[in-house]
Amino acid sequence: MQFIYLPNPQPQITLSGEAHKYLFKVRRIKKDEFVKVRNLKDDYLYIYKIENINKKEALLSLTEKKLQPNRPKKYFHIAWCVIDPKNIEKALPSLNEIGVGKISFIYCDRSQKNFRLKLERLEKILINSCQQCGRSSLMEIETIKSSKEFFDKYGSFYALDFDGEKLKENIECNYPFLIGPEGGFSDEERNHFKEKFKLESFILRSETAAIGISSKILL
Repeated sequence: MQFIYLPNPQPQITLSGEAHKYLFKVRRIKKDEFVKVRNLKDDYLYIYKIENINKKEALLSLTEKKLQPNRPKKYFHIAWCVIDPKNIEKALPSLNEIGVGKISFIYCDRSQKNFRLKLERLEKILINSCQQCGRSSLMEIETIKSSKEFFDKYGSFYALDFDGEKLKENIECNYPFLIGPEGGFSDEERNHFKEKFKLESFILRSETAAIGISSKILL
């Protein structure tokens, strides 16, 4: 873990729960050692000294605050048609580590409407991923009720589709990249496509396509 997440760092903080368990039972950090903290908002790295430790809590004092951004070098926006939330949750840490800037989750024509995303759970997964990989900014997440609403909101976008052009090296992605659900896009949705691309591969699952296209663009 590269740092501890705290939404509101203060001059003095008290750690308990999972953070306490990780630092003092897993990493065996001692009194007078230092702990790094981020709030995933302002790009500052907060350095705390451990003043006191007991079995349930630890008191830490702020010793240094320095601007130290660790953000993706490119901004990449995925528009991802909703699939089984379990598969989304498994892929999300990889997409965060790769450096995806934003994901718009869309209920497309062939998305199963009974799938419900728990945004608080997704945020928790992203926070844990940032602590592990060191990313200083939290990925943006939004949900869009239908593909029509997406087309209205984002007039320009790219689509990942089987009959698209081969994705070029070093392509500049200035618009969202639309990725379909397991059943693919409907004919009505395809009527809105202007720029289509494909990956040179076997048939990919939706989550594999999301990771593949993100790796191609960002790594």
